[in-house]
Amino acid sequence: MITARLDGRQRSKRAVLARLAGELGFPPHFRPNLDALFDVLTTDVAGPVTIDWRLTENARKALGGDYAAIARTLTEAAQARDDLTLRLTNP
Repeated sequence: MITARLDGRQRSKRAVLARLAGELGFPPHFRPNLDALFDVLTTDVAGPVTIDWRLTENARKALGGDYAAIARTLTEAAQARDDLTLRLTNP
């Protein structure tokens, strides 16, 4: 099982995607955007996979609207495959 942990220190979309790429071993062709995130999570990363995102209030504020977009993409990827577990913890 591969696990990625986002701990609230990632306060930009770029930082969140970079952390996921590093922890989940995204392939070199990954480009940091949400369409590519969905594609890689649903086709290139071997499972089972768990993404554990413990978001702090400060990180959520810093992410602004990007939080909802990233969370939606991760949720859609988790719905697209049975072996991807997403845990979102918000204050």
